Amino acid sequence: MKKINLLLSVFGFLLPLTVMAVEVNDVTGMTPVQVAAVVQPESTQQVVDIVKKASGPISIAGGKYSMGGQTAIQGAVQIDTRKLNHVIDFKPEQKLLTIETGATWHQVQALIDPYDLSVKIMQSYANFSIGGSLSVNVHGRYIGEGPIILSVKQFKIVLADGKVVIASPEQNQDIFYGAIGGYGGLGIITEVTLQLADNVKVKRFSKAMPINNYYQYFTQHIRSDKKSIFHNAIIYPPDYKRVRSVTYKQTEEPLTILQRLRSDDKKSHNLEKPIKIVSSSTTGKNLRKLFDDFYYIKKPVMWRNYEASYDVSYLQPIATKNKSFVLQEYFIPVEQFDHFYPKLVTILKKYKVNVINISIRHANQDSGSLLAWAKSEVFAFVVYYQQDTDELSKQHVGNWTRELIDAVLENQGSYYLPYQLHATTEQFQRAYPQAEQFFKLKARLDPHNKFSNMLLKRYHIQTVQ
Repeated sequence: MKKINLLLSVFGFLLPLTVMAVEVNDVTGMTPVQVAAVVQPESTQQVVDIVKKASGPISIAGGKYSMGGQTAIQGAVQIDTRKLNHVIDFKPEQKLLTIETGATWHQVQALIDPYDLSVKIMQSYANFSIGGSLSVNVHGRYIGEGPIILSVKQFKIVLADGKVVIASPEQNQDIFYGAIGGYGGLGIITEVTLQLADNVKVKRFSKAMPINNYYQYFTQHIRSDKKSIFHNAIIYPPDYKRVRSVTYKQTEEPLTILQRLRSDDKKSHNLEKPIKIVSSSTTGKNLRKLFDDFYYIKKPVMWRNYEASYDVSYLQPIATKNKSFVLQEYFIPVEQFDHFYPKLVTILKKYKVNVINISIRHANQDSGSLLAWAKSEVFAFVVYYQQDTDELSKQHVGNWTRELIDAVLENQGSYYLPYQLHATTEQFQRAYPQAEQFFKLKARLDPHNKFSNMLLKRYHIQTVQ
């Protein structure tokens, strides 16, 4: 890959940026895209300069953990935000942090942990960029929370004409609710102010049960428990009949894990051999269940920040020459749990999907984002599986994915957009009924469609202003 500093015709003038004519990809290795250049701005002003001079298209990338071309499109200038990572303002006493959006959650945790503060809402792994998290409107395992939009006070966004706008639930509301979960379609969010939470001690509790008991258990013991901080449930393949509830509850008991944050030493995390065993056979999956039975007997006490600071390198290697570990995610209203999961299991078995794990999460209703996946209180089914990467295998995945989306839609649910683009246009519009409103807003703010990626191109709705 050749790095060059030059006068790019797409900009029209020289910028103090590293430019790379390169093929880009995502973490799965399955979505190679040839872009015109990759640039790494280090300030909002540099982003403004790029946007003003670029003739388009522009795509936006951070950690590149989205899995279907959400960070790139053919011939684009890809703005790599990872050097846009400076702290703008930190008010520990108010539990507020303003930071540039190329920063990772690891960086945030390292900053706020000495002040006994914690991120209020984020995904389970801390490598992701904050901007990427905003663009997909992430969630995690937090009980009593939901999409990240619920913790955002305001953000600064660069629009297609280079104008810098502040948006919040009170100011420029249309942009606020359009840009969060908008996959970079409206502009580039360069700074965000986040509401933080207290870093408290938590103790892990675990209970295995038949899956048909889980909904009642959750509603009786977890849903309204103010002491529960993190919660998920693990469904075990290949029979899918058993689920393990894992809850981290606030406690005053002494710590059994003294470390405040998990190490980001990549060499110590590699789980290549265990993952190979689990993914290779039914025996491996059954061994995993036996291991969990032993592992979850323990009830460790740790800091909230420790449990929230997992590194994606725990899952390495994600992509190999012929195979890749991939995610999909489906959302259903909580009251539809017992109706949906049998359909999920039936489809996965029918297509012999090599499922490693299904994690059930909980999220409260979205506060109003246009591309909201949590239109009500929902359960999220996070499916972690392995697939072959040849074209026939991709088509096979597309078949069972569309069948699962139909099952979700029948239960008034939705599916998550950061993954492979197998959904039909009709399925997308049913799952995201405000998509037309989103694209009308995009047409007003970005009339020449400067901001684009493969997701936005595939599901773009032509609108009349």
